[in-house]
Amino acid sequence: MVKQIAESLIRRGAVEFGTFVLASGRESSYYIDIKSAVTNPDLLREIADEVAGNHRFDIIAGVAVGGVPLAVAVSLASGKPYAIIRSSEKDHGKKGRIIGDVAGKHVLLIEDVTTSGGSALYGITELRAAGAHIDSVITVVDREEGASEMLAKENVTLLPLARVSEILAARKT
Repeated sequence: MVKQIAESLIRRGAVEFGTFVLASGRESSYYIDIKSAVTNPDLLREIADEVAGNHRFDIIAGVAVGGVPLAVAVSLASGKPYAIIRSSEKDHGKKGRIIGDVAGKHVLLIEDVTTSGGSALYGITELRAAGAHIDSVITVVDREEGASEMLAKENVTLLPLARVSEILAARKT
């Protein structure tokens, strides 16, 4: 199924070539656009079913913006609650950076694309500060640029549904 996800991403045009500036500020000759690709309900369902059927967790969480639709889809596929990690604390209402009850729960964090792992690390830090137990991060695509190693330092395993090397190799065939 994981190889199928890489092929589905290619079919749906999630891989674009050109010159792109990544969130990390680095320049890349390709861009993995999961946010647009998962607006297709078939692909979103495929990803959600893969995660829900193969991973154990109490709550699925996503960092806004890219992880939120993924977390919602996995929640629906698994019947388990989800949490949203805001990029910043709001100054009104209930405030806080996390929407959802994660305290004392085993949380699985889901990301659209990981590069250096900064966004995932932010999510892990916020979840742990809220009392969550987290030891795994699912990413739809790992760009294989250091995220796995960075998260390992936090005793967290990065579990990619696809690696960029697999996507680029499959695209050539």
